[in-house]
Amino acid sequence: MSTAAPAQSIRDPRLDFFRGLAMFIILIAHVPGNWLTLWIPARFGFSDATETFVFCSGMASAIAFGRAFRDQGMAIGTARVGFRIWQVYWAHIGLFFAIAVTMVALNTFLPDPPRNYVGQLNLTPFFRTPDVNLLGLMTLTYVPNYFDILPMYLVILAMMPIMILLVRIHLFLGIAFSLALWLGAQADILAFPAEPWSEREWFFNPFGWQLVFYTGFALMAGWFRPPPVTPWLIALAVAIILLSLPFAYFRIYRAVEWASESRQEIAFFRAKTDFGLFRYIHFLATAYLAWVIAGPKGARLIPKVATGLGLVWSRVLTVILTVGQQSLAVFVASMYLARLMGVALDLLGRTHLTMALVNIGGAGLIIAVAYTTRWFKAKPWSKRAAPQPAAPPKTTAAPAE
Repeated sequence: MSTAAPAQSIRDPRLDFFRGLAMFIILIAHVPGNWLTLWIPARFGFSDATETFVFCSGMASAIAFGRAFRDQGMAIGTARVGFRIWQVYWAHIGLFFAIAVTMVALNTFLPDPPRNYVGQLNLTPFFRTPDVNLLGLMTLTYVPNYFDILPMYLVILAMMPIMILLVRIHLFLGIAFSLALWLGAQADILAFPAEPWSEREWFFNPFGWQLVFYTGFALMAGWFRPPPVTPWLIALAVAIILLSLPFAYFRIYRAVEWASESRQEIAFFRAKTDFGLFRYIHFLATAYLAWVIAGPKGARLIPKVATGLGLVWSRVLTVILTVGQQSLAVFVASMYLARLMGVALDLLGRTHLTMALVNIGGAGLIIAVAYTTRWFKAKPWSKRAAPQPAAPPKTTAAPAE
C-alpha cells in the first residue's frame, strides 16, 4: 500500500488500448441476433467487457479528476466531477430520445417492419403513460435495461468526493466505504428502482459496481501498488480462468449435467446486477494476465519495427487507442448504432456475408466517431494560421540597351 503516491497525470497506453477493445466488444454485444456475441469474453468467463469498461473508467477518472482534487482542493475537484456528471446525464437523456424516436420511426415508416422495434426494447410502457415516465426518465427512476450503464456511471462518479475525502483521512476508511456499499448491494439493501410499476431495480447496481471502478481508480491514483509479476500469481490467474470456464461457456454446461447444476448453485456469486464476488475474482485474474502480457507501461503493445506486420499493427494500435480515448462519445454512438445494425440484419437476413458486412461497417462508424470527436476536441478553429513570409519588394526591370 502507498498513500503518498500522487495520481498520474498522463494517459497509460494500456488504459486506452483495453478500453478501446471494450468499446468494440460492447458494440458487438448490443446488436440483436449478432452471431459474433458467441465469441465475446462474456461467453467464456464470469466477467466481460463491462468490467473492463468500468475498471478503465476508474483509472481514467483518477487521471482526469485526481489532479484537480490534489492541486486545487476538494471544492474545485468536486465541481470538476459535477461538470462531468452533467455531461454524462445529458448524454444519457439524449441517447434515450434518439433511440426511442428512431424505433418509433422504424415502426411507422417501414412498409412491413420485421418486428415491433419499440416493444423489442420494452419501451411500450413509456409511450403508454409518457407524462409519468418522462418525470421518471429525468429523475432516473425510470431506467430501461438497455439504458442502464450511464446512470450507473453517474452515481459512481457522485461517490468520488466522498471516497477521496475518506482516503485523505485514512486509506482504510475508503476501503471500508467501498466494501460496505458492495456488501449492501449483495444483501439487496442498497439499490435503485428501475421503473415505478414494478420492483425491478437498475440492471447495473452502482453500489455493487463501484467496487471495480474504485479498484481501477485506486491503482492509477497510487493508493495501492500493482501486484508483482511472479510465476505463482500468473498460475493462479490462469487457474481461476480455467476453473470458471465449465460454468460460463454454454457449450460445456449445457452438455455436462454437474456443470449446469453447479452453475445454478453459484448464481448469486456470478450475478451481474449486483456485481457478484466470482465476477470480481474472475475480472482481477483476467486483468492481471492482460497487464502482464502488455508489459511495463505497455511496452509489448508497441511494435519493435515500423515495417511489414509491425507497421500494420502500429496503425491498428493507433485506431484502438483513439477509440479508447474517446470512450463516452464512442459508447453513446455504439449504443445507437447497435440498434440500426440489428435492423439492417433484420432486413438483409443473417448470413455470414451480411453479418460480416454489418459488423465491419459498425466498427468503421465508431472509429469515425472517435476521430471526429478528437478533431472537435482539438478545436482547430481556435488555432492561428502560421504567419506567411513577407512578399519580396517589387522591382522594375531596367530598359534594354
